[in-house]
Amino acid sequence: MPLKAGNREQGTGDSKETTGSQTPAPRILGLIAGMGQLPLSIAAEAKRMGYYVVGIALQPPADESLKPVADDFHKVRIGSFGGLLALLKKLSVTDAVMAGKIPKKLLYENKKNLIPDIQAVKLLFSLKDRADDSIMKAVVRELEKNNITVHKTTTFTTNLMAPAGVLTRHKPSKDDMKDIEFGWEIARTIGRLDIGQTVVVKKRAVMAVEAIEGTDEAIQRGGMLAEKDAVVIKISKPQQDMRFDVPAVGIDTLRSMKKAGAKVLALEAGKCIIVDKENFLTEADKSGISVIGIDPENI
Repeated sequence: MPLKAGNREQGTGDSKETTGSQTPAPRILGLIAGMGQLPLSIAAEAKRMGYYVVGIALQPPADESLKPVADDFHKVRIGSFGGLLALLKKLSVTDAVMAGKIPKKLLYENKKNLIPDIQAVKLLFSLKDRADDSIMKAVVRELEKNNITVHKTTTFTTNLMAPAGVLTRHKPSKDDMKDIEFGWEIARTIGRLDIGQTVVVKKRAVMAVEAIEGTDEAIQRGGMLAEKDAVVIKISKPQQDMRFDVPAVGIDTLRSMKKAGAKVLALEAGKCIIVDKENFLTEADKSGISVIGIDPENI
């Protein structure tokens, strides 16, 4: 069990054995990371909970920002699923969590570092389709076959979940609330169909729905069509598996909204993560954007 980060790039580490008089070794948590700030927040919370965090950056798109936060850090080419499994086994990782953005369009880019290895090819050929849930559930099944328990992302983000109510100084207007109510059912429908989690609405008309391009680009496209004052709604899928693809927003979301002229962000309370929540809400106030957590029972 690696309890020190030795050669961090090569994945070596020192081992310690415990005796009855010593403190038991902490549990190792493999943090399989995409891009964005969420993996950093999860690493910090997991360490607070007593885990020894092994950060594994899937490249591309992940960078090395997780390196100073994790106890140990490694990089794996995103197409190398066999390499990921081998690394987890080598490091004695039996608990894992997945977090961070992996743009869906990577599946369709013909780049050398995206070429799948044999394990990844087998996984892809086993799928009935390439919908998000199909891919991620297959990944989880393979990890579990290798005796790795994949934990819910939300286990490490309880302090970052969107609460119910208006979260900013700026409040949505009555018309905004009508747009939220209208867009909510649209969002649930595209979620049920495993298309996306976000819709952009203006005056009870759909400007954009999220698909393979991701939330930020959907917001910008919807904002361009709305011209200004669009309402953005982001919710979990009705069949949401909290082990992966949990809806999340962050500073980049606000930047996309500001660029698009969108004025309201509605999030599903208790099901959507706000990364770096305090700074996020401060930035929303500075940008004049209303953020509201919606209890689905009251919509």
